[in-house]
Amino acid sequence: MGRFSGRDTLAQFWVYAGTVIGLSMLAMFAAMAPMMTSTMAKMRQFAVEHPDQARVTSGPGSYSISIEGNHPELIPDFAGLVRGLSVIFGVALVLVASAVARRLHDRGKGGYWGLPAAIFLMIGLGMMPRVFASFGNGTGEPDLSLFGMLVINNMLYLASLGLLVIQLVLDGTKGPNRFGEDPRKSGDAI
Repeated sequence: MGRFSGRDTLAQFWVYAGTVIGLSMLAMFAAMAPMMTSTMAKMRQFAVEHPDQARVTSGPGSYSISIEGNHPELIPDFAGLVRGLSVIFGVALVLVASAVARRLHDRGKGGYWGLPAAIFLMIGLGMMPRVFASFGNGTGEPDLSLFGMLVINNMLYLASLGLLVIQLVLDGTKGPNRFGEDPRKSGDAI
């Protein structure tokens, strides 16, 4: 899938990573659009059938539906969406991780320098469903300790991501290094 060996210049990395991230976002939007459309249709139908419990507000460039009470039948089934988004996200993560490794190699560093950000990201993604379930279970107070751990994890993720981005934007090693030949041709600026 992704090539983890070799070296990439600064320009090669950002073009590749930007393309992968952009295409991934488009794919995620395409996966979410049918569910969002269906949910809005259910909410509109509910508003028509129960005008005492729903308020529709529309104006130039805006449309909203406010529904009073708890109506689980209006909540979409996220299981299929989550599986689809997980596949898209997993492929994008591997492709970007391979580009990060090649960029770090150009700097003379091992690809493992990218692991902390990836690990904190995975921990956060693993914790999210439990945090959301805790807030939406209707059994009383949500688990704020779990929410607090997620906040701390996210701060560590952002710090490690910031350090990684700094490594990714610095100049690469001139000439060959332990990861291969210099990808810059003589006269290339980046």
